[in-house]
Amino acid sequence: EALRLARGFSFITTVPTMKFVDEAYIDISAGDGGAGCVSFRHEKYKEFGGPNGGDGGRGGHVFAVADPNLNTLVDFRYARRHDAKRGQHGMGSDMFGAAGDDIVLRMPVGTIVSDAETGERLFELLVPDERVLVAKGGDGGFGNLHFKSSTNRAPRQKTPGWPGEAKKLKLELRVLADVGLLGLPNAGKST
Repeated sequence: EALRLARGFSFITTVPTMKFVDEAYIDISAGDGGAGCVSFRHEKYKEFGGPNGGDGGRGGHVFAVADPNLNTLVDFRYARRHDAKRGQHGMGSDMFGAAGDDIVLRMPVGTIVSDAETGERLFELLVPDERVLVAKGGDGGFGNLHFKSSTNRAPRQKTPGWPGEAKKLKLELRVLADVGLLGLPNAGKST
């Protein structure tokens, strides 16, 4: 070390810098819809109660929101999978299933969301607190209450819930930076 100092070598010190992530890949899926129910009214002294099977609930949606307090996509680098809840199934006694909970993905302003497989640009989050629907949840299935008519008084049909959308997304952060140079006149700042 003393020999290096005597010869004029200088040591380079490293300054810790913040890792800036400007690209991330995520997998999202909206919730599936709940299935409908086949059920009939059962009461004492009621021989023909009729159908009372409810519809299933819709699956949860996936939303993206532009958050002005964020400046990197580092959260999406480590949490790549985002799934919304599915809808509840329909039940007897005219009870419809509850809708699945939506999830909200908070992204920095200036994020470009595109399809990872096709490369198609889906949307850009340019306005603070802008909210866009990324994946739509599946609709709930119909119960036998839905198929009741004057000619079909005891329907035994029901439908399953529809699946929610699933996508692979590429997130890119477009950042604007202002750079200024300070120095003495004629110091070569123009070059």
